[in-house]
Amino acid sequence: MEIDRMIIAGRLKAEENWLLYAITAARHGARCGGYELWKAHHAVPECTMIDWDDVRYFLAVARGGSVRTAAGHLGVNHSTVLRRIAQLEKQLGTQMFEKLPAGYRLTAAGEEVLEFANQMEASSHQLETRIFGRDQSVRGLLRVTLPPFLATHLLMPDFADFARMHPDIEMEILPTGAIANLTNREADVAIRIVQDRETLPPNLHGLPGPELSSGIYMSRDRLTAWRAGVPGPMRWIVINNDGLPGWAHEGEVRTTGAPFRTPDAEAQIVAARHGIGMTKLPCFVGDADPLLARVPGTRLHGHGTLWFLTQGEARKTKRVRLFTEFVSRRLGTHAERLAGRSVSPE
Repeated sequence: MEIDRMIIAGRLKAEENWLLYAITAARHGARCGGYELWKAHHAVPECTMIDWDDVRYFLAVARGGSVRTAAGHLGVNHSTVLRRIAQLEKQLGTQMFEKLPAGYRLTAAGEEVLEFANQMEASSHQLETRIFGRDQSVRGLLRVTLPPFLATHLLMPDFADFARMHPDIEMEILPTGAIANLTNREADVAIRIVQDRETLPPNLHGLPGPELSSGIYMSRDRLTAWRAGVPGPMRWIVINNDGLPGWAHEGEVRTTGAPFRTPDAEAQIVAARHGIGMTKLPCFVGDADPLLARVPGTRLHGHGTLWFLTQGEARKTKRVRLFTEFVSRRLGTHAERLAGRSVSPE
């Protein structure tokens, strides 16, 4: 296995090096027509080895339009990005960005470098994914992205069981609502709520799971007070600025007063627990909370279907296959909770 990894690393490095030479050579007119790419040539004395990490920083600034955005994407500080860009410009002997009040704009040379840097990134990702797909070991890194609610309120005990069963698999759980780029290996498995399967990217392999429903919830104490005839304002708790949601007036308890907004899902739950108002939550979250109750007279809302998404060769690896099969089985046992059928309306 160690020899295999050394061979893989060598292949990846050779591929990156060839494309890195191409960037420098492009400025000097050395071309290899057979490959339809620019490449280094013995007549080009200024061709030097370029650090792939420098190119990653260049791509981040080119795509983000600012050093601050690039630093946030890469998880580094502002000065590190500036140093890397200066280092690459020195090696290439050209200025790649023009600094403007609104951010960084590519120069003509920068536009040229961007073309080859994109090719290099795509080729490197493709080679890495193919090699990754041949790895049948039950060890290594497994990155999983999924909505925060699913991680914190449903699947973490199942992840813990999987981790105990496979102690050599390094797990990285990424709770986020953002869509990860599986092609670029930002994650190996994505668990997503999908309302229309036609919207799934055609290059991804999808495995459908259970249906997910949402309900309207309020504080159990506030519901008891309302039934006892104790008046009080009842706001609608939302995460956006879209105005009064349709569910706010569909039940026996009606909302009054101004809305209560918070972009944080956990804060949304806590606000409902403290009696601020009512809110829409996945049934597996609201039904499991002893401080919350469904608002009488409200119906369940279809939230979509859970899908396991993997990409290309990555889905063939043993650790990815073991994980998707294991969690898929566990989600099957949660089907009633996910659909909102595990409890009776109050």
